[in-house]
Amino acid sequence: MFQNSIKVSKLSKQFGRNYALKEINLELKSGELLAILGRNGAGKTTFLKILSTLLKQTEGEILFNGVLLSDFPQTEIKRKIGLISHNLFLYSGLSALENLTFFAKLYDLENPTVKINEVLEKVGLIHRKNELVRNYSRGMQQRLGIARAFLHNPEILLLDEPYTGLDQNGTEILNNLLKMFNSQEKITILVTHNIEQGLTLSDKVTIFENGKVAFIEQSKNLNLEEMRKVYKEFVS
Repeated sequence: MFQNSIKVSKLSKQFGRNYALKEINLELKSGELLAILGRNGAGKTTFLKILSTLLKQTEGEILFNGVLLSDFPQTEIKRKIGLISHNLFLYSGLSALENLTFFAKLYDLENPTVKINEVLEKVGLIHRKNELVRNYSRGMQQRLGIARAFLHNPEILLLDEPYTGLDQNGTEILNNLLKMFNSQEKITILVTHNIEQGLTLSDKVTIFENGKVAFIEQSKNLNLEEMRKVYKEFVS
């Protein structure tokens, strides 16, 4: 089976005189989920924006399967990456079905109707697919944003606080999708403030502090109490 990989080398992002990121080094391979913890302003969201090509780094490089991410055509990058961020990239004046149909065309998907219905079923919105998104609750919009990110079966999944607005059922839906996704040898990077959730779901866990990787470890080597102590130590 083909192995995906991401290698981040000396990645930095500067805004004026201030560094949002400073020499980030990380490596991930197929089937791995990396949880990124850290306080607000630690550089987590900036890191995901650079990985998703929404923002350009100041220094350093990102290799995907040995090729510079910047060397891929933008249309190809859009197909490789699924993103869930604070901006759900949804059109409130369109229905859920119309939103996903738009993105299916953007990704040039084959059999779009089948794939759209599949993801709507998985996130529990199939019965309300013709309703305008503006009439959805925050949690329903979040689930539709999740459906959009999974629609094209990307190779890399980037999630920035994806549990925002989700109830217990929505959280369980997302957790099941993530488990299924990782079993397909994909790569997932999850930014979260929830230490327990991050540790439970991940293969590796890291802490960003002041734009740097302050800590990284295999999740299996830590229990929740140890992780909380480590977090308190690095995020004072």
